Amino acid sequence: MNYATIRHEKDEFFANHPQSPLREEQKVVFSGLNYFPPNPGLRLELTLQPFPERTHVEIQTNTGDIQIYARLGRFSFEVEGQKVELTLYGNQYGYFLPFVDSLAGVETYPAGRYLEPEAIGQNQFIVDFNLAYNPYCAYNDDWSCPLTPPENHLTVPIRAGEKLFHSPSNHK
Repeated sequence: MNYATIRHEKDEFFANHPQSPLREEQKVVFSGLNYFPPNPGLRLELTLQPFPERTHVEIQTNTGDIQIYARLGRFSFEVEGQKVELTLYGNQYGYFLPFVDSLAGVETYPAGRYLEPEAIGQNQFIVDFNLAYNPYCAYNDDWSCPLTPPENHLTVPIRAGEKLFHSPSNHK
Protein backbone atom coordinates (compact mmCIF):
# COMPACT_ATOMS: atom_id res chain seq x y z
CA MET A 1 0.00 0.00 0.00
CA ASN A 2 1.37 3.40 -0.93
CA TYR A 3 0.65 5.55 2.10
CA ALA A 4 2.56 8.52 0.63
CA THR A 5 0.18 8.67 -2.34
CA ILE A 6 -2.91 8.32 -0.13
CA ARG A 7 -1.69 11.10 2.18
CA HIS A 8 -0.78 13.40 -0.72
CA GLU A 9 -4.23 12.94 -2.26
CA LYS A 10 -5.91 13.67 1.06
CA ASP A 11 -3.84 16.83 1.52
CA GLU A 12 -4.85 17.94 -2.00
CA PHE A 13 -8.50 17.30 -1.18
CA PHE A 14 -8.27 19.27 2.06
CA ALA A 15 -6.45 22.17 0.38
CA ASN A 16 -8.52 22.50 -2.77
CA HIS A 17 -11.80 20.63 -2.83
CA PRO A 18 -15.11 22.45 -2.21
CA GLN A 19 -16.17 19.62 0.15
CA SER A 20 -13.00 19.90 2.25
CA PRO A 21 -13.70 20.03 6.00
CA LEU A 22 -11.48 23.11 6.22
CA ARG A 23 -12.88 26.62 6.20
CA GLU A 24 -11.59 28.94 3.48
CA GLU A 25 -9.33 30.79 5.94
CA GLN A 26 -7.86 27.46 7.04
CA LYS A 27 -7.14 26.45 3.44
CA VAL A 28 -5.03 29.59 2.95
CA VAL A 29 -2.52 28.47 5.60
CA PHE A 30 -2.94 24.69 5.22
CA SER A 31 0.35 22.90 4.53
CA GLY A 32 -0.71 19.29 5.02
CA LEU A 33 -1.92 16.94 7.71
CA ASN A 34 0.34 15.42 10.36
CA TYR A 35 0.97 11.66 10.34
CA PHE A 36 2.92 9.03 12.17
CA PRO A 37 5.44 7.27 9.92
CA PRO A 38 3.89 4.18 8.29
CA ASN A 39 3.99 1.24 10.69
CA PRO A 40 3.69 -2.14 8.91
CA GLY A 41 3.14 -3.82 12.29
CA LEU A 42 -0.16 -1.99 12.66
CA ARG A 43 -1.66 -3.28 9.41
CA LEU A 44 -3.46 -6.30 10.78
CA GLU A 45 -5.49 -9.21 9.42
CA LEU A 46 -8.00 -9.88 12.18
CA THR A 47 -10.88 -12.23 12.85
CA LEU A 48 -14.06 -10.61 14.12
CA GLN A 49 -15.65 -12.44 17.04
CA PRO A 50 -19.33 -11.71 16.30
CA PHE A 51 -21.59 -10.92 19.23
CA PRO A 52 -24.21 -13.64 19.87
CA GLU A 53 -26.94 -11.07 19.35
CA ARG A 54 -26.69 -7.99 17.20
CA THR A 55 -27.77 -5.04 19.29
CA HIS A 56 -28.07 -1.42 18.34
CA VAL A 57 -26.43 1.37 20.25
CA GLU A 58 -26.99 5.11 20.28
CA ILE A 59 -23.73 6.97 19.87
CA GLN A 60 -23.73 10.62 20.80
CA THR A 61 -22.02 13.17 18.57
CA ASN A 62 -19.94 16.17 19.59
CA THR A 63 -22.97 18.38 18.85
CA GLY A 64 -25.37 16.36 21.01
CA ASP A 65 -27.07 14.47 18.18
CA ILE A 66 -27.52 10.70 18.26
CA GLN A 67 -26.49 8.20 15.59
CA ILE A 68 -27.59 4.57 15.61
CA TYR A 69 -25.08 1.78 14.97
CA ALA A 70 -25.22 -2.00 15.18
CA ARG A 71 -22.64 -3.62 17.48
CA LEU A 72 -21.24 -6.32 15.21
CA GLY A 73 -18.45 -7.98 17.16
CA ARG A 74 -15.05 -7.58 18.71
CA PHE A 75 -11.48 -7.67 17.45
CA SER A 76 -8.78 -8.92 19.83
CA PHE A 77 -5.11 -8.28 19.08
CA GLU A 78 -1.84 -7.12 20.62
CA VAL A 79 -0.20 -3.70 20.49
CA GLU A 80 3.27 -3.30 21.99
CA GLY A 81 2.86 -6.60 23.82
CA GLN A 82 -0.51 -5.73 25.37
CA LYS A 83 -3.78 -7.44 24.49
CA VAL A 84 -6.47 -5.00 23.38
CA GLU A 85 -10.03 -5.29 22.15
CA LEU A 86 -12.09 -3.02 19.93
CA THR A 87 -15.77 -3.26 19.04
CA LEU A 88 -16.74 -3.01 15.39
CA TYR A 89 -19.90 -1.09 14.57
CA GLY A 90 -21.89 -0.83 11.38
CA ASN A 91 -24.69 1.12 9.76
CA GLN A 92 -26.08 1.67 6.28
CA TYR A 93 -22.75 3.25 5.24
CA GLY A 94 -20.57 0.30 6.21
CA TYR A 95 -18.15 -0.74 8.92
CA PHE A 96 -17.08 1.77 11.57
CA LEU A 97 -14.20 1.34 14.02
CA PRO A 98 -13.74 4.40 16.22
CA PHE A 99 -11.01 4.32 18.86
CA VAL A 100 -9.21 6.50 21.38
CA ASP A 101 -5.62 5.59 22.24
CA SER A 102 -3.32 6.57 25.11
CA LEU A 103 -1.88 9.43 23.02
CA ALA A 104 -5.28 11.19 22.82
CA GLY A 105 -4.99 14.88 23.56
CA VAL A 106 -1.19 14.76 23.26
CA GLU A 107 -0.39 13.40 19.81
CA THR A 108 -3.81 12.27 18.59
CA TYR A 109 -7.27 13.83 18.49
CA PRO A 110 -8.80 13.71 22.01
CA ALA A 111 -12.21 12.39 20.86
CA GLY A 112 -10.62 9.57 18.88
CA ARG A 113 -9.87 8.51 15.34
CA TYR A 114 -11.80 6.41 12.87
CA LEU A 115 -11.20 3.42 10.62
CA GLU A 116 -13.33 1.53 8.11
CA PRO A 117 -11.95 -2.02 8.18
CA GLU A 118 -11.91 -3.93 4.92
CA ALA A 119 -13.80 -7.23 4.90
CA ILE A 120 -11.71 -9.93 3.20
CA GLY A 121 -13.68 -13.06 4.04
CA GLN A 122 -15.99 -14.66 6.55
CA ASN A 123 -15.42 -12.52 9.67
CA GLN A 124 -11.91 -11.67 8.35
CA PHE A 125 -10.84 -8.04 8.07
CA ILE A 126 -7.88 -5.86 7.28
CA VAL A 127 -7.58 -3.30 10.09
CA ASP A 128 -4.90 -0.86 8.97
CA PHE A 129 -4.19 1.72 11.66
CA ASN A 130 -1.95 3.55 9.16
CA LEU A 131 -5.25 4.67 7.61
CA ALA A 132 -6.67 5.95 10.93
CA TYR A 133 -8.04 9.44 10.42
CA ASN A 134 -9.48 12.29 12.42
CA PRO A 135 -13.19 12.99 12.18
CA TYR A 136 -14.09 16.25 10.44
CA CYS A 137 -14.96 17.87 13.78
CA ALA A 138 -11.20 17.77 14.54
CA TYR A 139 -10.72 20.53 11.94
CA ASN A 140 -13.47 22.90 13.01
CA ASP A 141 -16.68 23.03 15.01
CA ASP A 142 -18.96 23.09 11.95
CA TRP A 143 -19.10 19.27 11.85
CA SER A 144 -21.03 16.73 13.89
CA CYS A 145 -19.08 13.53 14.58
CA PRO A 146 -19.81 10.39 16.60
CA LEU A 147 -17.88 10.22 19.87
CA THR A 148 -15.88 7.07 20.50
CA PRO A 149 -17.79 4.78 22.90
CA PRO A 150 -15.96 3.98 26.16
CA GLU A 151 -15.54 0.31 25.14
CA ASN A 152 -13.15 1.50 22.39
CA HIS A 153 -10.87 3.55 24.65
CA LEU A 154 -7.44 1.91 24.67
CA THR A 155 -4.72 2.26 27.29
CA VAL A 156 -1.99 1.67 24.69
CA PRO A 157 -0.60 4.05 22.07
CA ILE A 158 -1.48 3.54 18.41
CA ARG A 159 1.47 5.17 16.64
CA ALA A 160 0.01 5.01 13.15
CA GLY A 161 -2.26 7.13 11.02
CA GLU A 162 -3.22 10.74 11.42
CA LYS A 163 -1.99 12.89 14.29
CA LEU A 164 -3.49 16.01 15.84
CA PHE A 165 -4.41 18.81 13.44
CA HIS A 166 -2.54 21.98 14.37
CA SER A 167 -4.06 25.16 13.07
CA PRO A 168 -4.44 28.54 14.74
CA SER A 169 -7.98 28.77 13.38
CA ASN A 170 -9.25 25.21 13.59
CA HIS A 171 -12.08 26.02 15.98
CA LYS A 172 -14.41 28.96 16.38
